[in-house]
Amino acid sequence: MLATRIRRRWKSVALTTAAVLVGLTTPTLTATPAAATTTAYDSTYYKNAVGKTGTSLKSSLHTIISNQTKLSYSAVWNALKVTDQDPNNSNNVILLYSGISRSKSLNGGDVGDWNREHVWAKSHGDFGTSTGPGTDLHHLRPEDVQVNSIRGNKDFDNGGSSFTNSGGSLTDSNSFEPRDAVKGDVARMILYMAVRYEGDDSWPDLEPNDSTTNGSAPYHGRLSVLKQWHEQDPPSTFEERRNDVIYNSYQRNRNPFIDHPEWVEAIW
Repeated sequence: MLATRIRRRWKSVALTTAAVLVGLTTPTLTATPAAATTTAYDSTYYKNAVGKTGTSLKSSLHTIISNQTKLSYSAVWNALKVTDQDPNNSNNVILLYSGISRSKSLNGGDVGDWNREHVWAKSHGDFGTSTGPGTDLHHLRPEDVQVNSIRGNKDFDNGGSSFTNSGGSLTDSNSFEPRDAVKGDVARMILYMAVRYEGDDSWPDLEPNDSTTNGSAPYHGRLSVLKQWHEQDPPSTFEERRNDVIYNSYQRNRNPFIDHPEWVEAIW
């Protein structure tokens, strides 16, 4: 990594029980907001955002992360082989929803291949695969061709049924639930897109909402569930390394919600 982070991240849950006439209900787990963090980028990259909240913070972050180098869609293939490399096997990549380690050489469109999954579904705002949101590495991940098709352009929510190579992910008629280990990753990618693309650079103004029927509108849901996932699954070493690689080797911009998880609650 470029710099050592000093993280004071904590996670706690409040255990609530309610008495009823015949006994006690099952305890309910409630996630608490991420504690403030400090990074090596606060006095440089994030200096104009530190200390702000709400729309002021969102606006500052938008200005900061919009200064990026853009890739072509064909260049994304090789970039993903680096950003999503299996830490235990340098010949493979880790597939996002499946959790499968698959050979880097198996990129393509056939059964058994992996392809480029747009976590913010490209039809939500109809930006396709053109240079810009369609090629932004911060929300593009390797995924099995068939699993990618099953996810389609569904919004994210809890619930559904398993499927082949699901890795624990679930789906139903109008939503998709990723496996537990990457729920937070998905949330932070969606929220990054909502800050990066604000409608001021010829692309749609992307925003999260609480719907699971967004279709081609430039919205993605469900925000309430994504916030829960963000709290339950804080940034991992894999996710932090990925953020660094994108910043240092490709786009020269960062996902601020990986560096500062508490900024999710500060904005939404």
